[in-house]
Amino acid sequence: MAESPATTDLSDDHGDAVRVLDPIFADFGKREAFHGPVKTLKCFEDNAKVREAVEGPGNGQVLVVDGGGSERCALFGGNLAELAEKNGWAGVVVYGCIRDIGEIETFDIGMKALALHPKKSVKADGGKYDVPVTFAGHTIRPGDWLYADRDGIVVSEKEL
Repeated sequence: MAESPATTDLSDDHGDAVRVLDPIFADFGKREAFHGPVKTLKCFEDNAKVREAVEGPGNGQVLVVDGGGSERCALFGGNLAELAEKNGWAGVVVYGCIRDIGEIETFDIGMKALALHPKKSVKADGGKYDVPVTFAGHTIRPGDWLYADRDGIVVSEKEL
């Protein structure tokens, strides 16, 4: 994977052409910086479609999961991190919680989420792919480009 440009540089160099997400996310993955085209998923306390997504080819994409900001269960864990790495996902951003941090840190993917939570989610196959999602002060659309590092997350309509 090509080196990710620094989010600070993207913010400085591209001004209003990029959207800088509010600083609500923590870093959890082994890969500290990641970027790629966005695939979105909106689901609430149900991670069946999250699994379905990372079981498929990632092709360097970033999976952006709008979990409604729920802090009542985890939408992503160690088994899914292993699948995401194996299938070529650059990273995952979860507007919600994750678990199995000890496992997630061993896989070469980027991972940002709100918090950790030990409880697993339900698996009722709820959710919808490829829809605009809004959180952290901005709307993210399928096909946008997401750049993430320890300084934050920057989103653009095109590759920078």
